Amino acid sequence: MPSAKVLEEKQKVVADLAERIKSSAAGVLVNYQGITVADDTALRAELRKAGVNYTVIKNTLISKACDIVGFEGLKDVLSGMTAIATSEEDAVAPARIINDFAKKNENYTIKAGFVEGELLDVKGVEELAAIPTKDVLIARFMGSLRSSLYGFTYALQAIIDKNGEGQPTAEDATAEAPAEA
Repeated sequence: MPSAKVLEEKQKVVADLAERIKSSAAGVLVNYQGITVADDTALRAELRKAGVNYTVIKNTLISKACDIVGFEGLKDVLSGMTAIATSEEDAVAPARIINDFAKKNENYTIKAGFVEGELLDVKGVEELAAIPTKDVLIARFMGSLRSSLYGFTYALQAIIDKNGEGQPTAEDATAEAPAEA
């Protein structure tokens, strides 16, 4: 029988994990079995750089946290060696980084995920990973605004040129010519 201290520590881990899941914009569950230490270290560094929290946790503890949060659907994938990657701010970062890593490492597999309170299967995580980064989306939006404004200004200039506005008239030419003495 586990001691009271061990049970208390596990309850704290479950409560912390449940809070982490609740406050996350998105998360991904993976099977990390079979990857090398070097690959795992590189993955963790990339996730850390993107502000993603990545932790290896026992399936039973994840299961209890899922009960607290209301993600009972994730319990179906809790077998084998499981790690969880969550992000509080960027909903796409965990899925994108994990998906890219999984493509390069055949032993590393995505189990499931969640975004904004909705559960995702493997295909859903892959679709989420395909969404461009926030910076790319902003750049595309700004580019589309810019091209629309350029098109508008070119159209205005064409109208001005067609109507002859802005070109010197005969009256302007006589007014500017020096008077003959």
